[in-house]
Amino acid sequence: MITNQLKNDIDRLWTEFWTGGITNPLTVIEQISFLMFARLLDIDETRFEKLAGRTGKSPHKNFGPEQQSLRWKNWSEYGGEEMLHHVRDQVFPHLRDLGGKNTTFGEYMKDATCLVPKASLLVSAVTQINLLPLGNSDIKGDLYEYMLSKLSTAGINGQFRTPRHVIKLMVELLDPKPTEVVGDPACGTAGFLVGAMEYLRRQYSSPELVETFADGSKGYPGDRLEPYREHIQNGLFHGFDFDVTMLRIAAMNLMLHGVENPDIHYQDTLSKQFPEKFRQQAEAGFDVILANPPFKGSLDEEDVHPSLLKKVKTKKTELLFVALILRMLKNGGRSATIVPDGVLFGSSKAHVALRQHLIDENQLEAVISLPSGVFKPYAGVSTAILVFTKGGGTDDVLFYDVQADGFSLDDKRQPIDGNDLPDVLAQYQKRRTAGTDFSDRTAKAFAVPVADIRGNKYDLSINRYKKAVREEVKFDPPAEILGRMKALEAEIQADMAQLETML
Repeated sequence: MITNQLKNDIDRLWTEFWTGGITNPLTVIEQISFLMFARLLDIDETRFEKLAGRTGKSPHKNFGPEQQSLRWKNWSEYGGEEMLHHVRDQVFPHLRDLGGKNTTFGEYMKDATCLVPKASLLVSAVTQINLLPLGNSDIKGDLYEYMLSKLSTAGINGQFRTPRHVIKLMVELLDPKPTEVVGDPACGTAGFLVGAMEYLRRQYSSPELVETFADGSKGYPGDRLEPYREHIQNGLFHGFDFDVTMLRIAAMNLMLHGVENPDIHYQDTLSKQFPEKFRQQAEAGFDVILANPPFKGSLDEEDVHPSLLKKVKTKKTELLFVALILRMLKNGGRSATIVPDGVLFGSSKAHVALRQHLIDENQLEAVISLPSGVFKPYAGVSTAILVFTKGGGTDDVLFYDVQADGFSLDDKRQPIDGNDLPDVLAQYQKRRTAGTDFSDRTAKAFAVPVADIRGNKYDLSINRYKKAVREEVKFDPPAEILGRMKALEAEIQADMAQLETML
């Protein structure tokens, strides 16, 4: 979790750019991201060198033998003017060329330009970025989140970053394989795609090659992914968004996690143009979709693809995105998607139609209710994770009432002892075991037959089915309580009389 000190460091860095003449917040975050990326490339290179020393492979990944002057550890020691000229004329061209001319990364980095106007600002920014703990992937994600929270335009389209531990749970629930195709129709900074790659690395690393770093984090080489390398680099990961800044950060984020050519595109996936431009991805193209789509925002209904409106006649993006995800999945494909609670119990025709489609024509496997503070301090909305598989029909639905996610549910989001998320995964996996009974509706995890759900107009709110545990409370007889009250009143009167004699 990002500390107050790290927040202060980012605030100070932000102020440096602001007072240095860069006042557009989008430009500020891009420039900071570029510099952070330059340092992360060097950190990644250092780790690769250590791994290469143990495996006997070439120690060069991001920098060739003749490009060592482009590494952060070398040019960050330069003087002001020398550093500015070197970064502008050498480092940024390297960033633009790093992904190749015909790659997605190259597409979003082709116009990467150093806009820092003076040497003193660059030196100050480099000094402060050098102090950030960028080697920790969780903190790096939190740093991005905190910077994104400073954008004046953040939230207009209902966007906010999904916490890492929630992403981790959703990925583990779906258990993606290196042979599959994984997508996110509203990818933002690619948190879900990165989470899927991290999961594959953990699952496909030889134990003897796992490295533990000074901060306690572990490095997973993913050496057993080698047979799938071509697919991972070019065909496994796909993401779409209509925010170029997010896509650029997404491309940097994925490349740093070993995906050199992710399929990341500027595209509104609800629009009519999506199937026209990306026919293969727009319909039955994915084995796995992980998503936290926008819950609100401006929507041009005339531009929404008719196939979505046929399923749910609405302007509500949270409903349209679920219909979209079902269209994008292959038969048998699976998804974990975050939705606002209104999707679960909304009474409009569109709400009911979507839930009916989800249950009667597909397999809704789980509804995981999250506490309302999970997305604080950026949003207080109550949400749930829908886990479903395309095709077939639903027999029963597993409900889980998450009370705690390991952090306080206020704006501070400090670590606490309570955490239900590991049990969510355990119960979900246990449900697949024959003979496991989930009929106790007073438990955190319980299953509801589809007939009950149909009988409640396809309502999926957990409180509709959860039974409260009532404890019998015994009280003393009223006469006895009244007697004690009279005795107490007499004591008070006696004390007041004693005080009165002292006046």
